[in-house]
Amino acid sequence: MELSTSEIKELKACAFALADAARPETLKYFRSSGLTAENKLSDSFDPVTIADRAAERAMRDLLAKMRPNDGVFGEEYGHTDGTSGLTWVLDPIDGTRSYISGTPTWGVLIAVGDKNGPILGIIDQPYIGERFFGGFGHAWVDGPQGKVDLNTSSVTALEDATLFTTFPEVGTPSERQGFEAVRDQVQLTRYGTDCYAYGLIAAGQIELVIEAGLHAYDVQGPIGVIQAAGGIVTDWHGNPAHNGGQILAAANKEIHAKALALLQPFAH
Repeated sequence: MELSTSEIKELKACAFALADAARPETLKYFRSSGLTAENKLSDSFDPVTIADRAAERAMRDLLAKMRPNDGVFGEEYGHTDGTSGLTWVLDPIDGTRSYISGTPTWGVLIAVGDKNGPILGIIDQPYIGERFFGGFGHAWVDGPQGKVDLNTSSVTALEDATLFTTFPEVGTPSERQGFEAVRDQVQLTRYGTDCYAYGLIAAGQIELVIEAGLHAYDVQGPIGVIQAAGGIVTDWHGNPAHNGGQILAAANKEIHAKALALLQPFAH
């Protein structure tokens, strides 16, 4: 989709306004003594809190005023059709398990794009005060150490790489085997940082994130940031991943290809 300079400026301003609107709603309840979580599933634990819903409502209310013709797809309130060809994809708190545990690795994920995927992405961590942005040829992080450009790592050897995933179990037993095939080749593996790991790829701190069972709202914000910083995000077949599923995020094409070769036998 071709956009004018003024349209790009408007989309960026709207994205930042959404992140600004979500921040106080999430911080209001973070590490509060009265916070409780509901379980959205019957056979496992998938928590949702008043903060998830409040943050998404704040962003949706703002979009209704600033971008009424755009579609919206959010984790808590589903899909609303638009007429502009653009859709905002929102995860008000990615990492609710981290949120209710008090760890500052959750984030607000925001993306806007068309059927081909995101053209802009944000990973916002309100408690730390860090905002990762990627889109329209630019990628930066703004936080306690100031605003700096984002550039992914140049490490291309698996044996020198750092790999992240949220859960050691990853997904199905087969998907876990795929993850472990890569895990056994890398220098360092770490767990449990949810969306923050994708920001670390964009910042050049780590090289790989492997996950499975994700939704569009889990990945579109990170995809926008990582791609603008020079990285690549696909599914385990090497295809576009903006609709979720099995995710391989990598710092560069070379290390992506090596990890992908190990994951492909376990792709579905």
